[in-house]
Amino acid sequence: MPELPEVEIVMRGLKPVLEGRRITAVAQRRKDLRFPFPKDFAARLTGKRVTGLSRRAKYILGSLEGGDCLLIHLGMTGRFTVVTPSGATRSLDRYYFEAGDRGNGTHDHVVFSLDDGTRIIYTDARRFGMMDLFAEADEHKLLRSIGVEPLGNGLNAGFLADSFRGKKAPLKAALLDQRIIAGLGNIYVCEALHRAKLSPLRKAGTLVRGSRIDPRLETLVRHIRDVLNEAIDAGGSTLQDFAHTNGDSGDFQERFAVYDREGKACSVCGTAIKRIVQAGRSTFYCRNCQK
Repeated sequence: MPELPEVEIVMRGLKPVLEGRRITAVAQRRKDLRFPFPKDFAARLTGKRVTGLSRRAKYILGSLEGGDCLLIHLGMTGRFTVVTPSGATRSLDRYYFEAGDRGNGTHDHVVFSLDDGTRIIYTDARRFGMMDLFAEADEHKLLRSIGVEPLGNGLNAGFLADSFRGKKAPLKAALLDQRIIAGLGNIYVCEALHRAKLSPLRKAGTLVRGSRIDPRLETLVRHIRDVLNEAIDAGGSTLQDFAHTNGDSGDFQERFAVYDREGKACSVCGTAIKRIVQAGRSTFYCRNCQK
């Protein structure tokens, strides 16, 4: 499933194409994806201008004139393709497709047509993605209980200290708790913990001692931000189905220090990387470096 960097990349690819444009038609090929589409989905979008595009956790949010908001989750295999009008010369770097005939595939479930002739195609082979519409003034139920953005100012050592105080849960589980940090996923938690030299098995509460902020929390915050930003700059991590809006794949997986490297030598100390399972998720770490 795409994690935060991959969703951020897709959002950035769509942003220059969608923002300020009016949706002239919506071809909805199914009644549902993971969940049913909202009632009158196509009709409520048609004729509306997209006033802004953003990301919250692993959701893409499209603000619409009139006050509605389009919420999108890519699921495991969801992806967007941007198709330019025939003969268009406009260039949006790696995020933009040249003219072509796309959108009629078996798994092309939604096609948005824009007022400049661009088409945006949503393809989802396994249909674990979702789309919904809600009044922007009323926070969507899926967004109400999620935590701070890991790339925002809300994530800092003091916040983690308050969140971890008294917690007996393993550090990795605490970092994956979406009520604490929104959108932080398995791959990048493994990588950040390795950089911070912290064991995923350590109890989160052991990093809090009274009112004193453990300097290791400041180090952890820095590495969380660094690994996410580096992944975004590298185009994300391509493990199975992730691709940009132009079909390219990310290459951050080539820089993994621990994730999916069971038995291989730690780049720091040479110890074999260990894999364990925590709450049904694979955890990769170095037993020597991470304490």
